[in-house]
Amino acid sequence: MGKKQEIVLVTGASRGAGKGIALALARPGRVIYITGRTLGEGEAELPGSLIGTAEEISARGAEVEVEICDHRDDAQVEEVFAGIQRRHQRLDILVNNALQVPQGLTAPGPFWSKPLALQDILNVGLRSSYVSSYYGAPLLLQSKRGLVVNTSSAGGRCYMHGPAYGAGKAGVDKMAHDMAVDFRPHRVAVVSLWMGLLKTERSVKVFAEAPELYAEASAIAESPEFPGRVIDALYQASGLMKRSGKIYYAAELAEELGIVDIDGRQPPSPRAMLGSPTRYNPAEIN
Repeated sequence: MGKKQEIVLVTGASRGAGKGIALALARPGRVIYITGRTLGEGEAELPGSLIGTAEEISARGAEVEVEICDHRDDAQVEEVFAGIQRRHQRLDILVNNALQVPQGLTAPGPFWSKPLALQDILNVGLRSSYVSSYYGAPLLLQSKRGLVVNTSSAGGRCYMHGPAYGAGKAGVDKMAHDMAVDFRPHRVAVVSLWMGLLKTERSVKVFAEAPELYAEASAIAESPEFPGRVIDALYQASGLMKRSGKIYYAAELAEELGIVDIDGRQPPSPRAMLGSPTRYNPAEIN
C-alpha cells in the first residue's frame, strides 16, 4: 500500500498569507482544502480568489478542494469540516489564518477615534480560530501526526495597530497554548506563528502608493509563502510535540530548521525591535 495522503486545511486562502501558506504546503500526496469568501477574481477590492489559489495549488501537484466559507457563520464552518469527515475521516494540518482586516486598522489616533468595526478582527481572527479548531478537533484526533497552527504576530506582545488588533493576536497565542494542553494526550501539536511583514496584495498596494516612504519595509518584507515553508518544515521535523503550546517567530524557526524564503534570503527576526515571544506559566488548573 502507498503512503496515505496528508489532509491540510488553510483558512482564509483567497489571498495574502493564507494563499502563500497553501501554496507552500502544496505537493504531490497532499490534499489542500482552502476556505474564503472570494471565489472568482474581481469579486473583492484586492486581487486574489479561491479559484486562482486552487489553480496554483494544482500546478504544484497537490489535490485541492475549494470551500466557499464565511468564517463569521459557524454553520458554514461546521459544514467545511463535515465535508472533510465524509471524504477523508481525518485532518493532518489545520492552519487558522482567516482574518477580517477592517478599514482604518492602521489609521493614526486612539481606538475611540476609529470605527467600532475594528472589533470585527476579534470575530474573524480570534473567534473563528476557536470555532475551526473546535470542529476540526475530532478529525485531528484521527491523524497519526496532527498539527494546528494559528497565524499571529508580535502585536500580541507589543502595541500594534491598537487594542482590537492586539487583543486578537494575544488571544490566538493563548488559545494555542491552552489547546495544546487538551490535545497533548492525543499527540496533536498546536503552535502560534508570529509572521513578519509579508508582501501580500494589500502590502504591495501600500508600497506602490508611497515607494520612497516604504522602500526599507519593502526590502525586508517576506514572501507570503515564507510562513508556509516554515509550517511545512515544522511538520516534517522530529520532536514536533516538544514544540506544542509555544509561540515562535517564523524567521527564527526558519533559521533553526534550515528554511529560507523563495528568493533564497534568510529573513531577519524582529525580536530586537518587537520583543520576545510570550511565555506562559506552566500551571494547569482544571
